[in-house]
Amino acid sequence: MSTTSDLSRGAFFRHDNQLLKVLDYDHITPGKGNAIYSVKCRNVETGKQSEIRFRSGEKIDLIRVDEFEMQYLFTEGDFLVCMNQESYEQAHIPKLLFADTIKFLQEGMILKIRFDENEKALSGELPKFVELTVTYTEEGNKGKLLKPAELEGGIAIQVPLFVSIGDKLKINTETNEYVERVMK
Repeated sequence: MSTTSDLSRGAFFRHDNQLLKVLDYDHITPGKGNAIYSVKCRNVETGKQSEIRFRSGEKIDLIRVDEFEMQYLFTEGDFLVCMNQESYEQAHIPKLLFADTIKFLQEGMILKIRFDENEKALSGELPKFVELTVTYTEEGNKGKLLKPAELEGGIAIQVPLFVSIGDKLKINTETNEYVERVMK
C-alpha cells in the first residue's frame, strides 16, 4: 500500500469506495501539529470535483494505470468508439472522461486513454493543440487587444484583432485559448 508521499498529479486512487484522479495537491505544514496533504480530485465515474485532506504518511490505495493511444472513429450515444493503435481492438469510451475538452474532438484524432487493471477507462486526453478554422468574427475595436470569434464546431474563443474569417488557428485544448495563426 502507498502513502501520501507517493501522490502526484494525474495519479488515481481509491477513497471511500470511489475512484478518484488527482488534479492538484498541496503539502501544508502548519505551525503546530503534523503536515497535511490537501488533494483536489475528480471522481472518475461522476466527474464531480472534491477536496480531500490526508495526514502526512497516511496510507492510500493507489491504482495502477495503463495508457494507450487510441484513434477516435465515431460517436455512439454517450460513448466514443475508439480503436487501439497497437491491437486494432475497438472500445467504447464514455464522453464524460473528456469533460469540457470534448468540444475539440475531431474524427480520426489520436487520444490518450488510461485504463485500470480491469480494463475500465479511467480518463481521456485530447492532443494539447488542435487547428481549427475561423467561421465568424467581427471587426475589432481599437484600444482592445482581443475580439470574439467562432470556430468550426461552434466553439467561441477570444482572438487577436488581426484574425479574420477563414484563418486557421492553433488552439490549446486545455485552456481553450488562442495560441497562434497557422500559415497555409
